[in-house]
Amino acid sequence: MNATSTTEKPANRPAKRVNLALQGGGAHGAFTWGVLDRLIEDKGIEVDSICGTSAGAMNAAVFASGFAADGREGARRALAAFWRRIADAGRLSPVRRPWLERLRGSWRMDNAPGLLVLSELARRFSPYQLGPFSKNPLAPVLKEMVDFDLIRYASGIKLFVCATNVRTGKIKVFRNDEVRLEALLASACLPQLFQAVEVDGEAYWDGGYMGNPAIYPLAAEAQSRDIIIVQIDPLYREEIPKTSKEIADRLNEITFNATLMREMRSMHFIERLIDGGVLGPPEYQRLFFHMIEADAMMKTLGVSSMMNVEWAFLEHLKDEGRQAAERWLAKNADAIGERSSIDVAATYL
Repeated sequence: MNATSTTEKPANRPAKRVNLALQGGGAHGAFTWGVLDRLIEDKGIEVDSICGTSAGAMNAAVFASGFAADGREGARRALAAFWRRIADAGRLSPVRRPWLERLRGSWRMDNAPGLLVLSELARRFSPYQLGPFSKNPLAPVLKEMVDFDLIRYASGIKLFVCATNVRTGKIKVFRNDEVRLEALLASACLPQLFQAVEVDGEAYWDGGYMGNPAIYPLAAEAQSRDIIIVQIDPLYREEIPKTSKEIADRLNEITFNATLMREMRSMHFIERLIDGGVLGPPEYQRLFFHMIEADAMMKTLGVSSMMNVEWAFLEHLKDEGRQAAERWLAKNADAIGERSSIDVAATYL
């Protein structure tokens, strides 16, 4: 930690409450682990609410469970143990980084034989034809690492987990008293790989299709007016994709950013109505938006590296997340409660 660390709360900066919006992204969620690790280390930051999708929902649930058990340090330990368990479970996976990529120093998995076989199976067969092979391997990890009773009754953090209702196409947001193992699995259910997850008689797919993550629960139900978006999927790319792989990767990024961008456009429109005096308190109040991202690094990884759960890669992403959060705190901590630190229109419109 460098000399500019804000681990100890400065005397002139009282603790400020924030909401967190955590995107999904498979193994790239380890970047969010690093962000959370750094934010909770700062005594000047308190977490009001968290909304997450897929890996973001898992990070949120593990964080809330650990926080309920033993405060800030409990949350940090729980996240570290969770990602360590993911890496340990990944040692048995047939999807491994090719030696050529290892020699190149690349984390990508584009030509991994196991991933190519998995992709071919997904093209030819539905998860309902593959039986036990379509079970989410993270189920036992989540069952072991998350205390759902603590989340429901004792976390002190409002939790929102996003999934997509298969029948209606609408977003489903699970709140603390509804969050259980099936809700987390539903939030991370990619329909090409896993059978739809049933919760209370309804079938759900990955929340990224309808909210990655949703912002409205934080705007409507949280006490804090500050929302920090932990952005995993790159928003902008200078280069036009040319190869089939590049095109598929960019389509994936656009798809899983689409709902967030639409919702942020709506938020910006409401801001304009507030500024114009058309809307006002107590029903409407200005929100402050912030973003922690590492676009330059994420652009180099490719979608295939979301399947890479090697411990060295997860540690690398965690370090990147901590550094991104450190930079954000140094530059924007004073903005919390006062103003947005991003230009919403320039970023999302």
